[in-house]
Amino acid sequence: MVLVTGATGILGRVIVLDLLKRGKKVRATKRQTSDLKEVEKSYRFYTKQPKEYFDKIEWLDVDFEDIFSLQQALIGITEVYHCAAKVSFHPKDRRAMYHTNIAGTRNLLFAIETSTVKKLCFVSSTAVLDGVNEKGEVTEDANYNPKVDHSPYARSKHFSEMEVWRASAEGLNTIILNPGVIIGTGNWEASSGEMFSALAKYPYAMSGSSAYVDVRDVAEIAVKLMEKEIFDERFIVISSTERLLQVSNFVRQKLGKSKAKLLPEFILKLGYFLNIILGWLFPKLRMLNKVNLETVTSHHLISNKKIKKKLDYEFIPVFESLDFHLQNYISDHPSL
Repeated sequence: MVLVTGATGILGRVIVLDLLKRGKKVRATKRQTSDLKEVEKSYRFYTKQPKEYFDKIEWLDVDFEDIFSLQQALIGITEVYHCAAKVSFHPKDRRAMYHTNIAGTRNLLFAIETSTVKKLCFVSSTAVLDGVNEKGEVTEDANYNPKVDHSPYARSKHFSEMEVWRASAEGLNTIILNPGVIIGTGNWEASSGEMFSALAKYPYAMSGSSAYVDVRDVAEIAVKLMEKEIFDERFIVISSTERLLQVSNFVRQKLGKSKAKLLPEFILKLGYFLNIILGWLFPKLRMLNKVNLETVTSHHLISNKKIKKKLDYEFIPVFESLDFHLQNYISDHPSL
């Protein structure tokens, strides 16, 4: 039996569905407040039998602060996909991210030590990768540099990875995935699910770029790596790196909005200055910190060559992915 944590997120739900399609029995973790109807509703975009697959899921409320709760969830489990995480780039969420992402992962791995689990797939992020190779590309060898400023999210993912590598050194078969921005359907008010509403609302874009990947690709690659038992390695999982302005304009055009405009550099510098002197008074200004501004104004080429070669894999093109999930967003928001 397989356990998927964070199964109500845009990635976890698709990994669950992929496993069910392959005939696996799946136990899925959730919070008491999770909206399972929303998860089931989103399945109609991924399969012609959404209810049939959804009804096969064994849902379980799990408290990641409670080792006993985690041990109960792991009874009879042989493999785990750990997707549960808090994603935020607001400094106010720093403690919550450290608690959920680092301590939660540590507790899960502690519970696994006395369980029947043989292998674990951990979903990390490209945010932990620093530096480029001789070709100017970020690869799996681009290790986290503690001397460089990072967002609290990146730090939380790095230290979560350290917990996984420790478990690997102690004998657990592990895989680490480092996806870019995941484009998916459902959970529209959280994490990368907010992408379409944000792009529709704000007619401005930053000058930088991001690496994107379709949720279906991440799920399929995770399952294939576990099936092929390609352990003790990390894999960057992205389709391509695209300019933020191009992505914004693509989405806005589909929604009948005007083209986005690049924010001038002096506006960003002003925002950074206001954050320094008034961030304590206006929490939203704290988003305009040095790390966040560098992230949205920089352009790094991130390589997906390793996973493409390992699995002979072809990714869904970014703009094809955006079109598919945007149509799903529109379907769920008929008033647009």
